Amino acid sequence: MRDLPEAARPDLICDVAVIGAGTAGIAAERSAREHGARTLLIDPEFRGTLCANTGCMPSKLLIVAARAAHDARRAPVFGVQSGSVQIDGPAVMARLREERDRFVEFTRESFDDLPPDTAITGRARFTGPATLMLEDGRRVEAKAVVIATGSAAVVPAPFRDLGPRILTNETLFELPDLPDSLAVIGGGPIGLELAQAMGRLGVAVTLFDHETRLGKAREDDIHDALSRAVGRDLTLCLGVDTEARADPQGIRLDWSGDSEGHAVFSHVLVATGRAPLLDDLDLAASGLDLDEHGTPVFDRDTMRCGGSAIFIAGDADADVPLLHEASTEGEIAGRNAACHPRVRPGHRSTPFTLTFTDPPLAQVGDAPGDDTIIARSDYSDQGRARAEARAEGLVVLYADPQGRLTGAELCCPGAEHLSHLLVWAVQSGTTAADMLLLPFYHPTLEEGLKGALNQICRQVRLPEADRQASAGGARNA
Repeated sequence: MRDLPEAARPDLICDVAVIGAGTAGIAAERSAREHGARTLLIDPEFRGTLCANTGCMPSKLLIVAARAAHDARRAPVFGVQSGSVQIDGPAVMARLREERDRFVEFTRESFDDLPPDTAITGRARFTGPATLMLEDGRRVEAKAVVIATGSAAVVPAPFRDLGPRILTNETLFELPDLPDSLAVIGGGPIGLELAQAMGRLGVAVTLFDHETRLGKAREDDIHDALSRAVGRDLTLCLGVDTEARADPQGIRLDWSGDSEGHAVFSHVLVATGRAPLLDDLDLAASGLDLDEHGTPVFDRDTMRCGGSAIFIAGDADADVPLLHEASTEGEIAGRNAACHPRVRPGHRSTPFTLTFTDPPLAQVGDAPGDDTIIARSDYSDQGRARAEARAEGLVVLYADPQGRLTGAELCCPGAEHLSHLLVWAVQSGTTAADMLLLPFYHPTLEEGLKGALNQICRQVRLPEADRQASAGGARNA
C-alpha cells in the first residue's frame, strides 16, 4: 500500500468482506473468521434476519393464533362446549409484533459479539473484482467477497401504485387489526400459510393463482389433499389471471380463466415470490458473468462465482430460498472465501421444504424418476389421527430399486415431524426394511408410515415388518 498515492489507498482492508447481515451473511462472516480471516460484515441497517423480521417467526405467530381459534371451534367434536369464539384482531396483531420483536432482538444481540470494527453500517457496491465503495465514500479492499444481500418481495405491475392496501409479507404484520377481507395472490408457501391463517381468524379470504397446482405439489393425491384442507378455510380460484384497481371500499379484483368474477377486498396480499437484492451492487464492475436474470453464475457446491474471488449465498443467489439452506451456503461461502484460492465443495443437505398449512405440506429429496418405487400410506383412517379428529391426507414415499429411501411427499397430520424423520433417513441411506426394524410406539402418527414402508419391501422383496393388528383394532397404516 505504501506505493499507492494517498487518494488511491483503501480506507478498510480485510481478507473477506461480507455484504449483507442476514442468515447467510452472518454464517459466512462467522465461518470466514473461524478459518482465520480478517472480516468485515457490511449492512445498511443490521436489523436482524428476514426470518425473524418478516418471515418464519411472525408468520408462525399468526399461524398459532389461527390454530387456537380453529381448535376452539372444533372442541365440540370431543364433547367439549367452549361457546362462541371471539377473535380480538388488534390483540392478535399486538402479540404477534411483541413476540416478533423479541426474536428480532435476539438476532441483533449477536452483532454485539462481533470483534471490534467488524460491523460496518452502510451500503456497498463493487468498483472492481475485489474492491468496494461504501455509500459514505470509504473504500474497501478485500482478498475475497461474499454477496449475501438477501431478497425482497416482488410486486407485479398490476398491483403497484395502489397504496397501503396492497400488502406483502414485509408489511402484513404491521397491520393494527386483521383485514375485513383479503385476496391472496400466489399459492406458494407464503400465500398458503398466511391465507389459511387469516381464514381461520375469521377473515374472508380468497386465494388466486395463475397455476392450477398449490405449493408445487408433485403428486396429484397430495395436491388434492392440500386443496381440500385449505379449501375449508378460504376460497380457491386457481388457473386464473387477475387485474387490480383501486376502489372506494378497497381494491377491486377482476379475474378470468377457469373461473371468472370480480370482488372488492379490503386488502390484497401479494405472495408471488421474492427477487435477489442485487441492483445496488454495480455487478458490472465486479467482472462476473450473470445469467438472464442478472444473477451471478455460481457453483452451488463451492458458492464461488466463476473463477473469481467472489462468492454468493442465501436468497441473493435465487437458488433455494430457505433458512437452513442459506445458513449452509453462508458457511460454505465463508470458508472458501477465507481459504481462497483453495476452495472445496461443501456438504449440501438433502432437499427439504415444509409449508406450515394444516395439515402441513412437506417435500423431501428429489422428484421420482423412471425407476423410482412409489408407495403410499393413507391417513384418512389412521389410528392416532382419527383419535384426534384430524384423520386426512397421506404420505407418499420414494425408494430406489434396492429399497433405499430417496424422497417423500406428505400432506397429513404431523407432517412437520414425520418429514424430519424421513429426510434424516434419506440422507443416511436408510432402506425401508431398516426403518421397519426401528421401534414404533403405539398409538402414534409415526405408525402410519408402516403401510408405505411395507409396500416398498414387497416390491423389492425385502423383509416386511410384523403387521400384527394393534390393540383395539386401531389402524397403524
